[in-house]
Amino acid sequence: MVDVTGEEGRWFFPLVGTIFLYIVTCNLIGLIPGFFPPTASINTTLSCALVSFAFTHFIGIKYHGVKYIKHFLGPIWWMIPIIFPIELIGHLARIMSLSFRLFGNMMGHELVLMILFMLAGAFFAPLPIMAMGIFVSFVQAFVFFLLSIMYFSGAMEHAH
Repeated sequence: MVDVTGEEGRWFFPLVGTIFLYIVTCNLIGLIPGFFPPTASINTTLSCALVSFAFTHFIGIKYHGVKYIKHFLGPIWWMIPIIFPIELIGHLARIMSLSFRLFGNMMGHELVLMILFMLAGAFFAPLPIMAMGIFVSFVQAFVFFLLSIMYFSGAMEHAH
């Protein structure tokens, strides 16, 4: 994490680490027969994305104060009407990106498992997919973790 954010990013590791553990736990719950992973619901993934989004802008205001708004306005004053909507859409797309990526991957995994259970009928046929589900659970949590710290790092940078 320090490689991405630098030394000044150590203080928000507890939040990002908690989000990582929460997502891994939610993903792994889905591997228990009869349970549905909470991350296969858009509400859960959206709430995690909103926390990351809000904390990104908290970091930006903490490091830059009110001047953080310059990040959204662009390099030249007369380009503000063009740059501001683009930056606003880009930041709102982060919420959609984080939430739909996690939701889609976990829901897709559940659908594949359900189809294999229906076709095979036995427990051992979907076992390789369930084993791959452990790997997918960790990868998806790591991707969310990595994207979040990249957004945090971007909020700490000075606007040019």
